[in-house]
Amino acid sequence: MANRTDPMAKNIRGTNPQNLVEKIVRTKIYQHTFWKEQCFGLTAETLVDKAMELDHVGGTFGGNRKPTPFLCLILKMLQIQPEKDIVVEFIKNDDYKYVRILGAFYLRLTGTDVDVYRYLEPLYNDYRKVRQKLSDGKFSLTHVDEVIEELLTKDYSCDIAMPRLKKRWTLEQNGLLEPRKSVLEDDFEEEEEKEEIEGVADVSEDEKDYNRKSPERERERDRDRDRRRDSHRHRDRDYDMDRDYDRDYDRERGRGGRDRDRERDYRDRDREREHGRDRERDRRDRARRRSRSRSRSRDRKRHETDDVRDREEPKRKKEKKEKIREDGTNHPDPEIAEANKLRLSLGLKPLK
Repeated sequence: MANRTDPMAKNIRGTNPQNLVEKIVRTKIYQHTFWKEQCFGLTAETLVDKAMELDHVGGTFGGNRKPTPFLCLILKMLQIQPEKDIVVEFIKNDDYKYVRILGAFYLRLTGTDVDVYRYLEPLYNDYRKVRQKLSDGKFSLTHVDEVIEELLTKDYSCDIAMPRLKKRWTLEQNGLLEPRKSVLEDDFEEEEEKEEIEGVADVSEDEKDYNRKSPERERERDRDRDRRRDSHRHRDRDYDMDRDYDRDYDRERGRGGRDRDRERDYRDRDREREHGRDRERDRRDRARRRSRSRSRSRDRKRHETDDVRDREEPKRKKEKKEKIREDGTNHPDPEIAEANKLRLSLGLKPLK
């Protein structure tokens, strides 16, 4: 009976208000001692006292995922479903920041899109510090405006899935909401007006100072006029010179064009010959390097085989001597070898 929703409560988003909290989290809350001891028999009037005792916000924490008192009070509000005026008073409470966050969280779960934007956006101007309990049981420091930002933009908050919220610009297009006006906008407008007034004053002073010096202004105009006239003269003279030069160049080109082509052909042929010689020289150098490297590799292999032969020859001699010393049957002298065979059959020592 203690966990049932108030019979007078209305369905929210087509379901029981307590179903806005997931089944697992809801079961954890029902089993917690804070729910059984502190939340039993609470009404909309007595809920305020419990909300004023809050000292942190958060969802579930620890290995057993224990719920925080903040989460228990959220579920209690969904169970008893307080009136909208009471929730709005929670949000407008400036003295207790956790009461304000509790009301904002409940309105985000149960309120319409227009009400959510209308009552939660002014809380962006609340910069008070808030303690938040993390999932590992440790505390972190956050601010009221950051909690409101999380409620308006994130899909999950305090281990509870937030209902879908329409974009603000769609509500503005439909005429349900007015464009958002920042609190700092008035300050920006005042600063812009001051800057404009100062800029106009500076421009007017400069114009006055410039108009006072009228003789200098006339002299500058005369100088500009003379400069323009000189530039036009120089431009005409340069144009005439370029035209004469082009005419002479065309004449020379018509006379000596063939000679130039021949010289260019000779130059190209000489260049090709030089390139051919360079390529032949490079090819010979490469062939010489290859032959040298081959001869070096042959010499290296020959030296290696000689070294191996020199190392193995004493070993062979040593092995021969050892074989002779053992039984004497393979002695180089045939007579001694025959005598050793006979002595071996009789069980005597071989002759050396």
